[in-house]
Amino acid sequence: MGGRIEKHEVPVSGIRRWLEPGPVVLVSSRWQGRANVMTLGWHTVMEFTPSLVGCVIAASNHSFSMIRESGQCVINLPTVELLDAVVGVGNTSGAEIDKFQGFGLTAEPSLEVAAPAIAECHAHFECRLYDDALVDRYNFFVFEVVRARVATAPEHPRTVHYLGEGRFMVAGEILDRSSLFRPDML
Repeated sequence: MGGRIEKHEVPVSGIRRWLEPGPVVLVSSRWQGRANVMTLGWHTVMEFTPSLVGCVIAASNHSFSMIRESGQCVINLPTVELLDAVVGVGNTSGAEIDKFQGFGLTAEPSLEVAAPAIAECHAHFECRLYDDALVDRYNFFVFEVVRARVATAPEHPRTVHYLGEGRFMVAGEILDRSSLFRPDML
């Protein structure tokens, strides 16, 4: 292995650059006949069976009440080609504009939930609220993925990861260690 690595201090407010857990996603919702979409950079897989995903949605976000009231959403996985739409969606409020129309996104029907999927995204994960015990205190939602649809190609899409301050990193090189994988450890 390597030796000691020299470090320098950084502001704790910026640690997301190193810890952001996954790709930026677009979360779509529907409540009382109105659809919305928001950009989300913080989510985490919590369990495999049932398939649980946790995420923080700020109470000030227009989608917060829509998702809280409906108890469902779709987590959509955009690729780097949608980066400008991802940023635009994140910089506007669904209370003021129709983000689907405003950013050229196509709402398509989901199969298990009322919230629409986004046709241009690589994958759709239809979710139902599984546990809301931490919503009031931390804005932390736990969703169960009840249906998943993923594009047949490419196998490894070029997703984007938020580093903060308007900067993104594109997922890159695939490193294969499948020979070391132990399914019994799941």
